[in-house]
Amino acid sequence: MRRSAAAAGSSLFLALAPGTVAVLIPWWLTGWRPGHWWPPVRALGLLPLVAGAYVLLTAFARFVREGLGTPAPVAPPEHLVVGGLYRYVRNPMYVAVVAVILGQALLLARPLLLAYGAIAWLVMAAFARWYEEPELVARFGADYERYRRAVPGWWPRPGAWHDPG
Repeated sequence: MRRSAAAAGSSLFLALAPGTVAVLIPWWLTGWRPGHWWPPVRALGLLPLVAGAYVLLTAFARFVREGLGTPAPVAPPEHLVVGGLYRYVRNPMYVAVVAVILGQALLLARPLLLAYGAIAWLVMAAFARWYEEPELVARFGADYERYRRAVPGWWPRPGAWHDPG
């Protein structure tokens, strides 16, 4: 896949998938109307919100540059993506989406978003475990197996993983 096509496809998928999960559904649940929590607690929400958005955008860009594809199952990457933030955690996009939702929950003082974030994480974890991982094993074989053994799926490792192969 050409980089321009990968960039266009990744942008569309970013708007559709994470855009729906991390923007459209939280808006539908809250109307962006804030609750009434202590303002410093609400301000803390900016940290995971901004960090999650940054991680999400850089992870999508990594798929274009390194993978020559998209995160979408219909246009998967040609190369296994293991650079950048993927050296620390296998699922930085999913972690980022949950962080964005957590940030919104704090910023808006809406416990409903905490519950929604937990449900979203469970759905993403199930999808990663029962669809993505078998697909990656089928596509990339031993390379993915080596990566999966070395890099945790959900909690970043303390130091960057370097592929010995």
